[in-house]
Amino acid sequence: MTKKKFIPIAKEVINLEIKALQNLKKKINNSFNEAIINISKCQSKIILCGVGKSGLIASKIAATFASVGTPSFSISASEASHGDLGMISKKDILILLSNSGETSELKNIIQYAKRNKILLIGIVSKIESILFKSADIKLLTPKVIEAGGIVPTASTTVQLALGDALAIATMKYKKFGKLDFKKLHPAGSLGAQLRTVDDLMLTGEKIPFVGEKLKMGKALKILSNKKLGILIVRNKKKITSGIITDGEIRRFNQKNPNLHNLTVDQIMTKNPISINRSALAAKALSLMNSKKITSLCVYDQKNKRKTIGVIHIHNILGANIS
Repeated sequence: MTKKKFIPIAKEVINLEIKALQNLKKKINNSFNEAIINISKCQSKIILCGVGKSGLIASKIAATFASVGTPSFSISASEASHGDLGMISKKDILILLSNSGETSELKNIIQYAKRNKILLIGIVSKIESILFKSADIKLLTPKVIEAGGIVPTASTTVQLALGDALAIATMKYKKFGKLDFKKLHPAGSLGAQLRTVDDLMLTGEKIPFVGEKLKMGKALKILSNKKLGILIVRNKKKITSGIITDGEIRRFNQKNPNLHNLTVDQIMTKNPISINRSALAAKALSLMNSKKITSLCVYDQKNKRKTIGVIHIHNILGANIS
């Protein structure tokens, strides 16, 4: 067989799985809504289980649930009958995956769930199966043609897609947002992109505050000591009234050699660009780039006119945010 003849095989497999997913979409009904409401209100854990390839899909779905704020894990169907059933409590929700719904390893788990009144959600393709009949909430998947006719392919694809749909719908129902996601993903590039201004801003003594009537001679010493290249100007009520950058100072000094005797408010730029402390650091970087500046004043929602921090472009780039 030539290399070119493999391409039709690839397209055939993909087309079979696309068709399976299209049929799955037709199967979504009110049982899906019922599953989401129960999963969202669960005060304990979501436990998934399957056998063989379905077991691998169960593990992936559990990982997705956990990553979007719903405590979840998967258990081995074979190990469940040898003690792991003790990991399932009455407050848990059990999701069993099986294309046939008749897998022998699941029968002990089904009996355990019914005996202990544990809510059972079944993801299954056969309505005459023991899993479908036993499930409290029945999520019916379509009967599919497996690519190659032997190994589970299209059937596991629809299980995975349905699991993703359950996880994302639950996430939206619980209003799990980007900041919640950041708490569960502090490491890596994804976690970095979800860091907020509050995580990176400079506060307290690191902020180069100066009063409006301070002489520039003294203000320049503060500028040099703080090493941020800016001065944040505020009035007697500690309300931010302006900003001075080292670039502005250089340009002003070229035209006015008497700079040291002037007061801060005589050369400051009024109404400096600022950002909320809860904003994503990536948004702060975008704002800096669009305004061609290197620092932003940071405010709290309670008082937008009062600077509580400063974020510099180096703080953001140093955190691997782009």
